[in-house]
Amino acid sequence: MLGEGQGCTHVDSNSAFAIYQFAVTGCGSVVWEEPGTIVYENRMSSSFETLVGESGIITRDSQFELTFQCRFRGSSVEVLVVEVLPLQEPPLPVAAFGPISVQMRLANGQCLTKGCNEVDAAYSSFYTDADYPVTKVLRDPVYVEVQLLEKTDPNLVLTLGHCWTTTSLNPHSLPQWDILIDGCPYRDDRYLSSLVPVGVSSGLNFPSHYRRFIFKMFTFVDTSTLTPMREQVYIHCSTTVCSAASGSCEPSCFAKNRKRRDVEATYQVMNEPKVVVSSGPVDMYFPAETSEE
Repeated sequence: MLGEGQGCTHVDSNSAFAIYQFAVTGCGSVVWEEPGTIVYENRMSSSFETLVGESGIITRDSQFELTFQCRFRGSSVEVLVVEVLPLQEPPLPVAAFGPISVQMRLANGQCLTKGCNEVDAAYSSFYTDADYPVTKVLRDPVYVEVQLLEKTDPNLVLTLGHCWTTTSLNPHSLPQWDILIDGCPYRDDRYLSSLVPVGVSSGLNFPSHYRRFIFKMFTFVDTSTLTPMREQVYIHCSTTVCSAASGSCEPSCFAKNRKRRDVEATYQVMNEPKVVVSSGPVDMYFPAETSEE
């Protein structure tokens, strides 16, 4: 391996196979980013014994070198099966793509003590599957969290591209209303959504694996009758994964709110296939109208 240490030797072997098991970031693995892909690479090489004579050095041991990679693209990471080929056929580099899992949740925490932070309190608890459909009143804040699952690399950054709402679970159905465009609040909405920074103070193990935003509840209007539609609302987001080692993974609107030295980093546009994650439904509650006599 490129590196040494505990866990960098084979865990099992026989006359035909040797099995290694270690983290993608361990044993000296190097990481870099290609367009739409995050690559982890390591190299395995055999050791050999030499005999030193007065006029030369010889060996009778065979030698081989094997390069292998894990590549993250869009939604996954697969297990690699590596076969050591005969010496007459030198082994080729091995690489494979595999899955990335993302989930969306709606937060429901409440600020119950004087002086508490309303946003921090909101993300202290979340609705469960049994709570849906969630009921909201017009202009109620909807607290959304998107999380990258089953990954432990702190250099991975979850990014949001397009977030929108529909009246059905099908993300391609109509009507639609945008919430985020290129990771930033949709500018044509009078009630701009808010991006919520997730940092070390959140207490999360991997803060960069989370994205949070807030939007104000609304209802769609029927285009023919111009009356409010009493439909459920579903929330959808397209997501990608970025490598923090290659530069800034934040959207342009985040950079504007940061210090000058941070703004110099350019926002990296991801060209990889996007993973769409959805949540809902959210029911609109219309308070009963009262009339005065």
